[in-house]
Amino acid sequence: MKTHSLLSLLASSSLAHAAFEIKEAPGEHIDILDGGKVVARVMTAHDTSTPERAHETYKVYTHIMDEKGERPITKGAGGKFTHHRGIYIGWSKTKYAGKGVDSWHMKGCVQTYQKTLKAEAGEGSATLAILVHWVAADGEVFVEEERTQTFRRGGEGAMLQVDFDTVLKAPLADVELNGDPEHAGCQFRPSNTVADNKSARYLFHADGVAPQKVKDLPWVAESFQIGDRGYFVQHMSHPSIPEGNTYSAYRDYGRFGAYFVETVPKGESLRLRYRFLIGGGEMPARDYFAGRYEAFAK
Repeated sequence: MKTHSLLSLLASSSLAHAAFEIKEAPGEHIDILDGGKVVARVMTAHDTSTPERAHETYKVYTHIMDEKGERPITKGAGGKFTHHRGIYIGWSKTKYAGKGVDSWHMKGCVQTYQKTLKAEAGEGSATLAILVHWVAADGEVFVEEERTQTFRRGGEGAMLQVDFDTVLKAPLADVELNGDPEHAGCQFRPSNTVADNKSARYLFHADGVAPQKVKDLPWVAESFQIGDRGYFVQHMSHPSIPEGNTYSAYRDYGRFGAYFVETVPKGESLRLRYRFLIGGGEMPARDYFAGRYEAFAK
């Protein structure tokens, strides 16, 4: 009886330890943990105390952590193209009320975390919804963003699945989201190490795809190397994404993702849905990614 009770206690403890958690370091970041290990980190700091710190904290983005939960496999500030950071979103040619700002390079504006709208974690997933203001240099909030990210175990050889589901609202005036495949949209940037070893390679949903010419691709997968460890990432665009969605997926340093051109009318919102599948080891075959996208599209 005592043995049975002990085994039950251990099993219960193990299950509790395996659950997802959400922990905030106020003014710095919000961590997503699975089994006590950090799997993702949402960077929420906005600090203008020094020019250096202001540069480091001018946008909200998400880091993906390695298998041990010790360090990001995504890029932060600095390195090649400092504005490329983890999973992030922006448009280089953003316009509203006759004004132009660059919400990609963060020129004339910043993205600032305001508050957490929802934080729910359980046995199989964690969901974090935050309010992000896109603020022009004159203090005007030209986009109110409700960014919801749901984190799940990747399964089938993957480490993590991240649903990036965001709603962009235009509170002051019509907002035009514009740019080009290299400088706009929702994209992923791996560690700056990849810029040094030039290891990024891409896989498309069919043979012979030229992303510079073909629009509305369903997904693109990428493999890259950090030290002696290989990783892969699949970037999926939901069928509800506006038409003309164009992937940039050819740079050897690994920044890839998709953009479109769209105007959000004053007082209205645009919902965007993406999914990222992150894994360690060799990149799987095309059929693997096709199946994962089909599940997302449905």
